[in-house]
Amino acid sequence: MMAGNKKLSTIAVLVLLNTSLFYCSCGNRNENSGKKVFHINYSSGTLESADPAFAKNLYAMWTDHMLYNTLFETDGNLNLAPSLATGYEVSEDGLSYILHLRTDVFFHDAPEFVNGIGRKMTAADVVYSFNRIINPSVASPGAWIFNGRVDSLHPFTAINDSTLVIKLVAPFRPLLKILSMPYCSVVPHEVVEKWGKDFRAHPCGTGPFMFTYWDEGNTFVAHKNPKYWEKDADGNSLPYLDAVQITFNESKATEFMLFMQKKLDFMNGLDGSFKDVVLSKNGRLKTEYAAKFNLNKQTYLNTEYIGILIDSANPLVKNSPVISPLIRQAINYAIDRQKIVTYFKNGVTEPATSGFIPMGIPGFDSSGRYGYHYDPAKATALLAKAGFPNGKGLPEITITTIDNWADIVNFIATELQEIGIHTKVEIVQRNIELQMMSRSQLAMFRSQWIADYPDAETFLVFFNGKFPAPPNYTRFNDATFNKWYDESMNLPDSIRWKTYQAMDSLMISYAPIIPLYYDKLLHFTQKNISGFLSTPMNLIDLKKVKKD
Repeated sequence: MMAGNKKLSTIAVLVLLNTSLFYCSCGNRNENSGKKVFHINYSSGTLESADPAFAKNLYAMWTDHMLYNTLFETDGNLNLAPSLATGYEVSEDGLSYILHLRTDVFFHDAPEFVNGIGRKMTAADVVYSFNRIINPSVASPGAWIFNGRVDSLHPFTAINDSTLVIKLVAPFRPLLKILSMPYCSVVPHEVVEKWGKDFRAHPCGTGPFMFTYWDEGNTFVAHKNPKYWEKDADGNSLPYLDAVQITFNESKATEFMLFMQKKLDFMNGLDGSFKDVVLSKNGRLKTEYAAKFNLNKQTYLNTEYIGILIDSANPLVKNSPVISPLIRQAINYAIDRQKIVTYFKNGVTEPATSGFIPMGIPGFDSSGRYGYHYDPAKATALLAKAGFPNGKGLPEITITTIDNWADIVNFIATELQEIGIHTKVEIVQRNIELQMMSRSQLAMFRSQWIADYPDAETFLVFFNGKFPAPPNYTRFNDATFNKWYDESMNLPDSIRWKTYQAMDSLMISYAPIIPLYYDKLLHFTQKNISGFLSTPMNLIDLKKVKKD
């Protein structure tokens, strides 16, 4: 610790001691203190930042959702509900959004405010927070949500304390859903300007929990916000919990053991080495575990896929067999997705046979009108039509993946071998794979696409020919698709969903990808936990959690 204000140092030590004593007393299931503390682990081994402008990964988003609020929230059924906002209006041309805010929301108490008392949040704070995201000097990884979409001169304007206007350069109907992203959390300028980049470790928001203590890599503690503005249906103040304590054990196996010892109240997902022990092949808890803890399975807006680079100008694929749509279609028909789901995922996912848009989001087509199912005879016929009967004369193809996915990709390679497509599997590190995908240096690659916000546009932009990689890793470019995309951005929802399906169908007919499965969330909680909520984007909500 650097030499400095002795009084402040003393206060910091007292806070640390108080927090340590509080959590020592809570460590034994809180039997002595009576405090309700929710214990959770982040298997990333770290938390990079508690500044929402840098909410670029799952654990940062979880933390920010505890400490901050956004204008809107998404529930477990993807319904958009007001949070800090109370309502909105959209201009007829779709270029202006008028947003109305609550007037009873206060920031957490912090030394940077007058007398250390958190002041009321206003529209000026929202404008400040949004401008901060697109400020190049901040270098927020979330700048993309507004860049190229909002007016370059006056994107955000506070009309009064409870009203602001957002101006766009072109209609973009998913805007309100973007405003539910943790990037769009509201922060106070006093605290941000005091700490600058170190605001990452001195967070202050309006959320249900307020930052208390952080020993990086070991423990993060947030206490209940006693002045939180939300109440339950009976008028009781939220949250119910007294505190949240986060640990950072990197090993998912260790996390599982801690959960089994009841030292954790919640666990996200399951270490692969335990899935056959805990889950049956139909994705249910085995009897001996069903009595010990709860499993909640929920739709996850994540499509796992194999991408195929189809840019004919790229030397890598110019003479590759995958440049032919017939070969790509044959590959899609040759893969038994149900076997992948049953034997590799223990039945807790769904075969991706209906396009790229996943189950659980408006725009998903459940009718089976398009997509690929297992049909090796059709795959063989397509190979012959492409001029390679039974694969004769077809050059070897290579699929690049990371080690965690090697078993599934090797299974796919075996499936392709059976119809005459010789396939090589190449294993690389994830960061290398992402770099090569972005540089169009991989002919075929295994990856996933997770929704950034609850609108199917976030899956279709993946194929918009106007965009580079990312997001357009396959370099798909179709004039009709691009036209429908632009038109859909100012259509009423019901018509927009149908347009999304048409775009998905058009794209999938060219087969620039091989959708494998639509994912599901596995959330495990102890038997004494109730009220745990999450969204299909895996954003957890602890406001209504009760711990008996």
